Amino acid sequence: MPAAALIPLPTQSTAKRAVLLDLPYRPVEKRPLPPGRPREWYVSHNRRLKAMRLAIALLDSGVLVPNQARNEKIRSTAELIGVHPPSDTTCHMVRALMRYSR
Repeated sequence: MPAAALIPLPTQSTAKRAVLLDLPYRPVEKRPLPPGRPREWYVSHNRRLKAMRLAIALLDSGVLVPNQARNEKIRSTAELIGVHPPSDTTCHMVRALMRYSR
């Protein structure tokens, strides 16, 4: 095997320049939730998952601070990644996640 075949290709962390992405986010495969919990648990769990997905998509698209993430921007990102439009509460949670990730 030639030595050149053993050299790994640059990744986002090792590249000299940022690696451009085609889309800001690709959803992971969904798994079923555990049965037997109260309905409120499922609602809050799904809201947290949606907020996390949106926060990751916004960070990947270049929105790095919560002040840049207005409700309209969050909802347009949700449409881009194929998620139902988030409520005001979920938008607030997205900004909170971006704030505490620093």
